[in-house]
Amino acid sequence: MNLVNEEKFKTAKNGKTISLYTLKNASGMAAQITNLGGVIVSIFVPDKKGKSEDVVQGYDTGEEYLARNQYYYGAICGRCANRIRDGKFVLDGKEHQLAQNAGTAHLHGGVEGFDKKIWNVVSASSSQLVLELRSADGEENYPGNLKVTVVYALNEKNELRLDYLALADKPTLVNLAAHSYFNLAGAGSGNIYKQKLQLNADFITPMAPDCVPTGEIISVKKSPFDFTKLTPFGKGIKAFHRQIKLGRGFDHNFVLNHRPGSLEKAAVAHDAASGRQLEISTTLPGIQLYTANWVKDEIGKAGKTYKKQWAFCLETQYFPDAANHAHFPSNIFTPEHPYKHSTVYKFSIN
Repeated sequence: MNLVNEEKFKTAKNGKTISLYTLKNASGMAAQITNLGGVIVSIFVPDKKGKSEDVVQGYDTGEEYLARNQYYYGAICGRCANRIRDGKFVLDGKEHQLAQNAGTAHLHGGVEGFDKKIWNVVSASSSQLVLELRSADGEENYPGNLKVTVVYALNEKNELRLDYLALADKPTLVNLAAHSYFNLAGAGSGNIYKQKLQLNADFITPMAPDCVPTGEIISVKKSPFDFTKLTPFGKGIKAFHRQIKLGRGFDHNFVLNHRPGSLEKAAVAHDAASGRQLEISTTLPGIQLYTANWVKDEIGKAGKTYKKQWAFCLETQYFPDAANHAHFPSNIFTPEHPYKHSTVYKFSIN
């Protein structure tokens, strides 16, 4: 298990120290997290032969994350993850204009979202890390002061759990999403076409040409988006379908079937060659499937090259552009109604 070197990783930004923290269990799993963007830098899990491999893409050093993380590898995206059409939303009768940093859309919190912030370390141990971030009223043009806490906990069941809490002093948008790029055969080992996915979702929110949802909610039946049973990624990626063409692959929000606020299984991904399986449970209403369609020859950990569709993201979230669609679950939070959600990543051998 060649963990990323904690001392080599350490660097500084604006006088604040960027550090790397390692969580381990007795089952042979390890996860490394940095206080820069709350990034999950590595996750090591054994395969069916007992060999541990890092299954998430990323970089070896803090300097690389500062300079090069244009793909949001492993980061906590916020204050509002995913896209907002034209960077605009109306709250309490007032229009707010955010940065348009992805074409005409606002993406992942703006020019300097939570992924680029150095979070405060509240506590750290071999099984748990607690990070905190304070976002000021008007930062990236979002209203309200916001205090965000994320707890990362690793248990002996090979479950990495993220518990999110965000407290606002006035109404604001919150949509936090962890943006890990998974390859269950090992990061940098090749494309994901033969790996399989199952989603507890019967509907998606299709996108317009600007990659923002149209507002429709459509069935996955008889389409490349039907992951109601284990299905290879490659089958849909290679399908002739307008939505696949718009996203250059999968880059779509799936509407989860579970009860609002209930921690339930959302996704299962499996790699037959290694035997590794990932099960994701969440309290959130949506999950964004993204198949790394924009990644191009990126040099990552251990000098490995990451290419297009060599990984998949499963970002648990509120629906993209939710503030502009009244029929989407609301991601508006107030002092009386804090943001509180959980997502669990469970690894096993199947």
